[in-house]
Amino acid sequence: MTLIFNFLTTCFQEIKQNTKADYTFFALLGLVCTIPLSYAINNAFLIAFIATLLIGLKKNKFTLKKNLLLPILLYGIMVLSFFWSVDRSLTLPALSKELPLFLIPLGFLFWKENTFQKTNILLKYYSYTMVLYVVFYLLKATIRFIATGSTDVFFYHELVTKDVNAIHVSVYVSVSFFYFAQAVSKPIYKGVILLLLTVFIVLLSSKNIVLVFGALAVVYYFFFTKAANKMRLRNVFIVLLLVVTGLFFGKLKDRFLVEYKANTEKSITTDVVTISKQGVHNVSMKEAWSNEIFSPNDFFSGTSFRVYQTRLFLEFLKEEPIFWKGFGLNASYNKIEEKALGYNVFQGDENAEGYQKKNFHNQYIQVFAELGVFSFLILASMLVLLLRKGIQRKDFITISFAVLMISLFLTESFLWRQRGVVFFSLFYCLLLTQNKSIAK
Repeated sequence: MTLIFNFLTTCFQEIKQNTKADYTFFALLGLVCTIPLSYAINNAFLIAFIATLLIGLKKNKFTLKKNLLLPILLYGIMVLSFFWSVDRSLTLPALSKELPLFLIPLGFLFWKENTFQKTNILLKYYSYTMVLYVVFYLLKATIRFIATGSTDVFFYHELVTKDVNAIHVSVYVSVSFFYFAQAVSKPIYKGVILLLLTVFIVLLSSKNIVLVFGALAVVYYFFFTKAANKMRLRNVFIVLLLVVTGLFFGKLKDRFLVEYKANTEKSITTDVVTISKQGVHNVSMKEAWSNEIFSPNDFFSGTSFRVYQTRLFLEFLKEEPIFWKGFGLNASYNKIEEKALGYNVFQGDENAEGYQKKNFHNQYIQVFAELGVFSFLILASMLVLLLRKGIQRKDFITISFAVLMISLFLTESFLWRQRGVVFFSLFYCLLLTQNKSIAK
């Protein structure tokens, strides 16, 4: 108890000191730590962030940071898309949901200098807060398991709720994992936290994030730890990678072709509609790409569904004038539904929502289809800037965040969710504007 009390006292004093020096700090801390909570709480801290900046406007100095103009420009195109949107009733409410993409970068343009110390403290409390969320969700699942006897409560959306979203939480926790991996020096304490976070990420069952998280962990160990330099593990790793790639590339290609043609439930991505698997036909990636008609009995795995949605996007490019401007923010839903009705995919029942109600589940395609090619290039540029900055600084938190976003955007329309746009905008601004590398 004494250790816990001393730790909390130190945290309180640190937060108090930083808030006294910069009133905006506390609002920013609350904003980054409440992302998984209700929208009302997170929005309150966003409002507080902007309000404290306005109150101290005379003290704060506007600094033009070109990298922060990209998300502001992207939001500007979203606003303009209202005027050419094919469904303004969908575009207008979406603008308020995407507002953090404008407000957070704008706030950082007026915020006092983002020092290494500030960013590090924010990341520290964010990461510890993620550990508390993990413990809470695991305790909650344990209580539910005792009450129901169902092990499902420990996995996927059942573990964190569908609204908070297991895939998104996987990304939140992954970022905190890499903070602890490089910032905490006590071996036992560090080991317990990293094991807890790893187990939780696996339980969340996002295959895409688990694979990327595992690859990042391997890269971190072989390239960014002191052990890698002392033991020359980096060279060993590179040699092994080349040997394995040479031996198994052919087999991997053959396996991909089998998966492409086979009617299987296996998927690197999570299913988007949960229906009874009995008596259904599992659509292969090849069928998703080429079938002229489907039946309500056809089941899409996560991968085959995304192949099907990519196919729809390419058809839209040929049939609709969307290359330059897109359909308008959030206005692609009716177009997707029209296509789905034509292809006769599963339309839903009393137990499950139909495939026609789903978005593209790919952020790159979602942006291109709704906002046009320039918005797609802006989004790609933001990711490249993050990755380049991380590599230049040898800052693995920035590298891991960039890689997680690049991979996540392939399978999720992450920025079309309010928590997603707050998380991305906040970390994009924090990591790009800090004046010194976090890497030690």
